[in-house]
Amino acid sequence: MKLTKKLFILFIVIILVFSLAKILKIENIFLEKMYPIEHQEYVEQYAEQFGVDPFYIYSIIKAESNYDSSASSSKGALGLMQLLPATATEIAESLGVEITEEAIYNPEINIMLGTKYFSNLLKAYGNVMLALAAYNAGPGNVTKWISEGEIKKDGSDIENIPYKETNMYVRKIVQNYRIYNELYN
Repeated sequence: MKLTKKLFILFIVIILVFSLAKILKIENIFLEKMYPIEHQEYVEQYAEQFGVDPFYIYSIIKAESNYDSSASSSKGALGLMQLLPATATEIAESLGVEITEEAIYNPEINIMLGTKYFSNLLKAYGNVMLALAAYNAGPGNVTKWISEGEIKKDGSDIENIPYKETNMYVRKIVQNYRIYNELYN
């Protein structure tokens, strides 16, 4: 058999396999393994309490720690939502909660503080894209980028975020959100 004919047959087989997988929802089973819903009781509770879409919280956790509650970064961020101790302490104080650095690793505390922090950023910037950028790069940077005209105040030009890491982070969260929303909504 000629190579072209073999490639054509392989192409048809691949299409059939993907079609069958879609019919049998195998794709969703695979995606649910890659995009789990963990710590649902805490995410749902604090997302509702602080007025945040829970799929953004799952998306942040997926990107930040991939659900590893013991995660820590080279920059000192801790836990599921990768909170810096200073940020976690500030948010905890605003909620009237005392915490230790070790407590930041506790999934419930980390999700409570991270969700409240994200909620604060949403209120401060008025849109998700800028709140996500601020979650990653810090509010000072996002405010500076807006004031210097590098990005728009409405967050409509995320492709102009000057930090490559933050630019990719926002895109990753948006992609995670779409997948979580499609799988679980």
